Amino acid sequence: MALFHHGGMRPTGVRRLSAVIAAGVMMVAAVLTAPRPAAADTPWLSVSDDGYVSISIPAASIEANVGQVSEVMVEGNFGPSFAWAEYGLTRRGDVWWGALGPLKPGLYSYQVTGDDTKVLKDPTNATSVASKPLWSTFIVPGDSVRLLADAPQGQGGKVETLTYRTKKKERSALVWTPPRYSAKGAKAYPVLFLRSGEGQSATDWLDLGRAKQILDNLSIQGAMEPMVVVISDGDGPDDEKELKDLRKAAEDKYRVLRDPAHQAIAGVSEGGTRALRAALTNPGQFAYVGSFSGLLTDGVDRANAKAVNRTVTLVRLYTGNVTDPAYNATVRLTRALDRAGVRYEFDGVNPDAGANWNAWQENLIDFVPRLFRTVPDHGPSAGHGRLKGEFTPPAAGTTPTPFLTEDGFVTFETTTDFTDAKHVTVWANDAPGGSWLRIPMSREGDRWRATVGPLDPWFYYYKFIVDRVSVKDTSNPTKVTTEPTWSTFFIPGERSRLLSDVPAGQGGKVESLTYRSTVANQDRTALVWTPPGYDAGRAEPYPVLYLQHGSGQSYTDWVEMGRAKQILDHEFLDGKLVPMVVVMGNGNVSDFTKELLDNIVPAARAHYNVSGDPSRQALAGLSMGGVQTLGVLKAHPGRFAYVAAFSAWFGDGTGVDVEAVNKGTKMLRLYVGDQTDFVQPFFMGSLTTLNDLGIHYEFDGVTPGPHGWDVWQKNLIDLAPRLFRR
Repeated sequence: MALFHHGGMRPTGVRRLSAVIAAGVMMVAAVLTAPRPAAADTPWLSVSDDGYVSISIPAASIEANVGQVSEVMVEGNFGPSFAWAEYGLTRRGDVWWGALGPLKPGLYSYQVTGDDTKVLKDPTNATSVASKPLWSTFIVPGDSVRLLADAPQGQGGKVETLTYRTKKKERSALVWTPPRYSAKGAKAYPVLFLRSGEGQSATDWLDLGRAKQILDNLSIQGAMEPMVVVISDGDGPDDEKELKDLRKAAEDKYRVLRDPAHQAIAGVSEGGTRALRAALTNPGQFAYVGSFSGLLTDGVDRANAKAVNRTVTLVRLYTGNVTDPAYNATVRLTRALDRAGVRYEFDGVNPDAGANWNAWQENLIDFVPRLFRTVPDHGPSAGHGRLKGEFTPPAAGTTPTPFLTEDGFVTFETTTDFTDAKHVTVWANDAPGGSWLRIPMSREGDRWRATVGPLDPWFYYYKFIVDRVSVKDTSNPTKVTTEPTWSTFFIPGERSRLLSDVPAGQGGKVESLTYRSTVANQDRTALVWTPPGYDAGRAEPYPVLYLQHGSGQSYTDWVEMGRAKQILDHEFLDGKLVPMVVVMGNGNVSDFTKELLDNIVPAARAHYNVSGDPSRQALAGLSMGGVQTLGVLKAHPGRFAYVAAFSAWFGDGTGVDVEAVNKGTKMLRLYVGDQTDFVQPFFMGSLTTLNDLGIHYEFDGVTPGPHGWDVWQKNLIDLAPRLFRR
């Protein structure tokens, strides 16, 4: 997005919000106007073309359905690797609201939950999941999921119900027939038996697997052989007799080929296990077999190997990443197949999905075009990796947490203090852009555990939520002074290099500065960063940046959460930073302008070799600190030549001396997060105010992310090298 240097031109290309949502943990609530209750037919959840989800649920609707609640969340497959996660909403007046994104293209399912256990369906979303009556779905569009879209009217196949008897009981399956299929025609079709997982319904392949859309679109494109697909429940036929009855029922009702060379079987999870077992332990029934996150680990020996290789044309295995329970099973199965000498193909490890329908949709898309035809490509899908051996986190209680792998998977573990808990999650900034999700943890013995990932290299913070109470991970020695239940961890990589520690002895220093506050009538503390080689006796005083925190924070946060020391150290060593001193004061006072000018600035000049020349002074802050910064600019234009505000707003322009602001300010640079930053509408209103007043400013477009540290770290990274160069 282009950089705007305002001179009477209104910024363009900035996305405006029709409804902006708050999910941030730091805010200045006093300036926010509570939204009006949504009309009864207004969608609770809306999705933009670029994957941002906006949520606004009338509190009255929640109370009418489940009663009074203290918390409301939307649960769905929003987490890393499409893991199930909880996204907490914020109560604003008569509405529970939030914003999340951008989500990757794909199919998402969700439900609304109050106080962990009170679940209701979104009545404004007409989609449904037959096996999960309280779920709704939506699609984030994109080229990678074009096969999930509905086929043009009249061009797709048909889905019917097949009823049959087995072991003196009646069962049913779903059957997809391809376009132009005729029950009276002369042509017979090959058949794929597609199985659901344990506890799953055949309808899940339609509602969550989008099997009809996938098969319709592949057929229309000519990317698959015309075939009949028979879809069975997860609790359907397992033994040979039940499977034989299903096959006979399909053969009796549909024009399908009966020879094994024209029959295939595949399934997800336990359904994949059953498919493998049927094809490999009793070879000669199916020529093609696919296992989507199947859990079979052995059962194949050399005695069957020759028969399998002779009669089975294709054995293809699929697994998600290490969050997929089938990952370790696949490691063991490939070793067993190798030992037995059974030929098979492996699609590779899907790095971006675990054991879920998002992965299984891709598996179906890859598998079906390989059936009943010769294909040239037998390798893994693009971007899929190799198996690296079994994934085994450390034994419970043996290491500090979290446990990190080199490729970004994180295992969290509680202590044994919560054995009687009912609901435990790990809350962290692991959603797109640094938003916050709660990942459900599973009980393992007398502890709770969860593995999350892969996470991109960055700085992360988290806490446990135990039966709706925030709890510190006491096994993690890190701390956040203003948020006692938070802990932190860091994933190294090029993306996070500027947030990493520099080699010992090469960075600047952070010291405490104690000063007397005449506003608070007490001694207070600031943190001060001095650059490498700082010279207290240098003839020319150093330029100085006064850097402020937000509401609910204090002077420690820019160091503990903002990674200010690491950012400044790296940028100095990279030669991007004018040598400067950075003062991080305590802005929690009734009159910040007086605190800054009468207390913080004089204390900094008394203890450090910093300039008092306005052209060598900068002031910046985030959220509340950004509002305070802009307040100083309005009240004392020209006092600081460099001014920046992160996720803040200018407010009323009444009485502002525009000429003094423009003349005395070398740079006024503004930042805001994307539409998940609840401040964005106030920020956009500020741009209108600044434009109307004629104040010069810079705005380089939104910073991806919410009202949180992921955004503000990026803002400091961008701002610091720009200071004192004009």
